[in-house]
Amino acid sequence: MKFPPSLLDEIRARLPVSDVIGRRVKLQKRGREFVGLSPFNSEKTPSFTVNDQKGFYHCFSSGKHGDIFSFLTEVEGLSFPEAVERLAHEAGVAMPERSAEVEQQEKKRTGLLDVMKLAQAFFVDALQSQNGALARGYLNERGVTSATQQTYGLGYSPSGRYDLKQFLNSKGVSQNEMIEAGMIIGGADIAVSYDRFRNRVMFPIMDVKGRVIAFGGRALSEDQPAKYLNSPETPLFHKGHVLYNISRARQAAYDQGKVIAVEGYMDVIALGMAGFDNAVAPLGTALTESQLRLLWRMSPEPILCFDGDKAGLKAAYRAIDLALPMLAPGQSVRFALLPDGLDPDDLIKAQGRDAFEQVVEDALPLINLLWRREAESDTWQTPEKRALLERRIMEAATSITDQKVRHHYEAALGDRLQKLWQPTGTTNRKNRQFKPSGASARTGNWQGGRYKSPRQTSGVSEALKKSTLARNQQGWQIEPREALLFMTIINHPGMLDEVLEEFSNLEFSIAELDKLRSVIIDVASATQPLENQGMKSQLVEHNCVSLLERLDAALTHASDRFVQDQASDEEAICGWRQAAELHVRAFSLRKELNVAELAYVQDSSEENFKRLTDIRSQLISADGIEARGDGVSSKI
Repeated sequence: MKFPPSLLDEIRARLPVSDVIGRRVKLQKRGREFVGLSPFNSEKTPSFTVNDQKGFYHCFSSGKHGDIFSFLTEVEGLSFPEAVERLAHEAGVAMPERSAEVEQQEKKRTGLLDVMKLAQAFFVDALQSQNGALARGYLNERGVTSATQQTYGLGYSPSGRYDLKQFLNSKGVSQNEMIEAGMIIGGADIAVSYDRFRNRVMFPIMDVKGRVIAFGGRALSEDQPAKYLNSPETPLFHKGHVLYNISRARQAAYDQGKVIAVEGYMDVIALGMAGFDNAVAPLGTALTESQLRLLWRMSPEPILCFDGDKAGLKAAYRAIDLALPMLAPGQSVRFALLPDGLDPDDLIKAQGRDAFEQVVEDALPLINLLWRREAESDTWQTPEKRALLERRIMEAATSITDQKVRHHYEAALGDRLQKLWQPTGTTNRKNRQFKPSGASARTGNWQGGRYKSPRQTSGVSEALKKSTLARNQQGWQIEPREALLFMTIINHPGMLDEVLEEFSNLEFSIAELDKLRSVIIDVASATQPLENQGMKSQLVEHNCVSLLERLDAALTHASDRFVQDQASDEEAICGWRQAAELHVRAFSLRKELNVAELAYVQDSSEENFKRLTDIRSQLISADGIEARGDGVSSKI
């Protein structure tokens, strides 16, 4: 449902952000803001700020930012309409009238939820009946206690073809409703409709609110067509958008800052009996984008746990390809790989709870498993094979859509490729093999996204060497526009609330500026409202004197009025944003220029020359470079 902006504004006006968030996070008043420990990451020093005047929160440790609606969707896993409805009720704001069509859809959903509730009660009763003895025996063999059966709402579908159908009919449920809910199989081509689930242990699948929306059934006889059977797609249930046990695991995941995704229903239940209440599972298929987003709502780095067999490893590799394009700063996944041939239940029964906990603690970062998948699949003895590995590795990195994350992956993977070419083995050259080595020696360089051997890099022209050397030397200096961006904020610390997200996402030429940015943000979030001299005093206390002097010396744009402390915050914000936009554009062009220069040295074709001159022209138009006889010197 689309909500009018006036409704959302009214709710925001009536509910201070600190009131809504304060129910989840312990907040302390500090100046104009509230601070507290991050609800998204585990931390000891508060990095989470709430500003009632601006109507938003910002988490410096995770980069998450938003208002009261996004907070409920992030922390409690509510959909946006659910968040609006809840907060409107709390604020005493009447929800707008809905169209007849929407009302009809909601009525249908409510009716189907009632059908699922009745079916759940039928299955639970059937498990405890005389006919449910076989199902109870199976659960007892798996160690599932009666208390656990009740906790997870387990049940049994009798073997008769019409048992559930007759029960639902007696409760006034129409055949069409039964079919639409996925509980019976029927249609124009079927003479007599019949129960979908028969002679199975039943696992209710619930939405985030704990309402039954579907079922999974485990066969109790070997001659049944499928070992596990899920409900079909219905108006209530879309398999790729739901996680088993999400309603129970959500709070535990929030409390622990960790969520574990395993492969099946019984894995989740076994972990629950061992005290791991933060476990969920996809529904019999490979993990989907929607399910991964649900996991990220519960934890910034969910742990994907796979069985220790070939199938489990293949599933883990598929999850790598799914996650790579979706990675973001502070948002990734880890992989817990079980011993070969064991699932979580087997491991816990054989070695105890601590053994599984150790597997979780040893979970591999995504980049480690990606490297293992590619680098350990061969010995890479020939140049052709090494070229293939390089291409596969970099294709994986290129699939990352976030520019910052992709940059760090390319750098880290490039470094590993260099180490991989370290020759080891006997002194007989015919027997020498190339395989992973921990040695720190380098036999080549990673340039422009491609590995260059010593022979290749030695062919770089003298002009390019001089140009590269000039840029490297300049890289230790603070560039004028960077100085402008920093000094504007230092002279106008009150503007940081407005430009916080943009400031946090900027890239700078030297690491010292990244550190200074962190200090500025920490000071602003932990201190009473500051004037410009107050910010400078705090930076002096943080041993930033030398850096402040270098910033001031690099400030060639002093004629820009907005950087001066006499300018208003409005002027400063407007001028700063224009400078930041130019900086982002120029920074990106400079990276392209480096690649274009290297490409031209290796292949002095007309196409490469045209590309090089085009990028230089764009930099000039951005007031970015100075051309010299021995190369190109960036001055952005």
